[in-house]
Amino acid sequence: MRKLFFLCCLAAIVALSAACDNSEGKTCRIIGVAPDSFMEGQWVFLVPFSNATRANVDSTVIKDGRFEFHSDTMMMAKLLTAFRLQLDVQPLLVVVEPGNVEVTIASISSAKGTPQNDSLQHWKELTERHNSEMSAFRKANDRVAADSAQTVYIKRTRQLADNLKQGVLYGFLNQILPKAKE
Repeated sequence: MRKLFFLCCLAAIVALSAACDNSEGKTCRIIGVAPDSFMEGQWVFLVPFSNATRANVDSTVIKDGRFEFHSDTMMMAKLLTAFRLQLDVQPLLVVVEPGNVEVTIASISSAKGTPQNDSLQHWKELTERHNSEMSAFRKANDRVAADSAQTVYIKRTRQLADNLKQGVLYGFLNQILPKAKE
């Protein structure tokens, strides 16, 4: 009888721990750092990229240069600060997906830690380089170079989306840069 009771207790503990592990595996934890002292005590907002409403915007206050969000909804989102700070703090796109996403919000913001956020950060850096090149081409009034750079950028973005094959970031990239009809 004791063995049966022990086995039942052990089975219950294993089942409970598996259920806890499963719910943790579906949760996104955004762990944020705000290194600039002027950010202390300021609000940070996690805003769905599309269909944002008051009900689905999350917010928190930066304390000791840190902040954190938890979500179980997979989505593309923006991390924003108060409007008056947006000249000093770059808004940040993030993929809310299971796992820990490490973000820094500053004059140049970044995200890493999950597969889609690592890919998104790569695309962000690609886009920033492209925008810088395009600015130089416009100043030089060099349309040929600008057109060539635009073609390369579109090809790299499409290649990144195609490598993903699925997921929130794949859908986002296909939405902003749809595949050409064949």
